[in-house]
Amino acid sequence: MVPGTLGEIHVIGDWFRLHFTENDGMAFGLELPGTWGKLVLTLFRLVAVTGIIYYLRLQAKMTAATSTIVLLALILGGALGNIIDSVFYGRWFTDGGFGLSEWSKEGNGYAPYFHGKVVDMFYFPLFHGNYPSWFPVIGGNRFTFFSAIFNIADTAISVGLISILVFKRSLFNTKVEDELPTAEEPKEVVNQD
Repeated sequence: MVPGTLGEIHVIGDWFRLHFTENDGMAFGLELPGTWGKLVLTLFRLVAVTGIIYYLRLQAKMTAATSTIVLLALILGGALGNIIDSVFYGRWFTDGGFGLSEWSKEGNGYAPYFHGKVVDMFYFPLFHGNYPSWFPVIGGNRFTFFSAIFNIADTAISVGLISILVFKRSLFNTKVEDELPTAEEPKEVVNQD
């Protein structure tokens, strides 16, 4: 979809836009090819969420820091949001033309269950420019800084992962203080001979 066309609303100038797009794959538009690739990606997401739930419960039982639980919950919530789209969106919506979807009253959307696309909408093209001509392969080509289009779920996953990576020592390095028995003062022994 060309910026400024149907499916895009300029919220603040040219640098914050709501831009409707359907992402067939995962982050940054990467995808596994074919119908089986989409199914494998969705099943991988389900397995990953199961692992996150298990790890989150384990951390809660170990009385992890609240910040650790919150960051893991952010990742879980974002992953669940994207899973809901990829499992159900293709069944619940039809392709309404011009790249916009419409609700399917009969449940006969554009794809079967587990083959849906993930809806992305936030677009922040901060500035445009050209790569220097001396860059190999892409020299002289035009670029847009921060051309990724993402959704709230992607934001939750990114904030959670980046925060965990940056603060991992303080989040997961809880020291267990060994309580050493205190030495009792010796009792005075009275000799009763």
